[in-house]
Amino acid sequence: MQAVDKLSFEEALGELETLVRHLEEGKCPLDEAIKTFERGISLKNHCNNQLKNARLKVEQILENSDKTISLKPFLTEETAS
Repeated sequence: MQAVDKLSFEEALGELETLVRHLEEGKCPLDEAIKTFERGISLKNHCNNQLKNARLKVEQILENSDKTISLKPFLTEETAS
């Protein structure tokens, strides 16, 4: 199983959908269900963070007063250091 932070948004969302279906079946033992739920929470948080970063990047696209478009660099914690 790949580390959550190494997954693309699409990979994480796909795995999350699979985990939800597995839990909805209700056939897994309690210990497995708890581990699956914990993984699902991590995947959900990862997807939310990626969506938040994407939204922030889009917000960096600026429309100038002369109606031209310019890009303002988006600084993440990684690029700021």
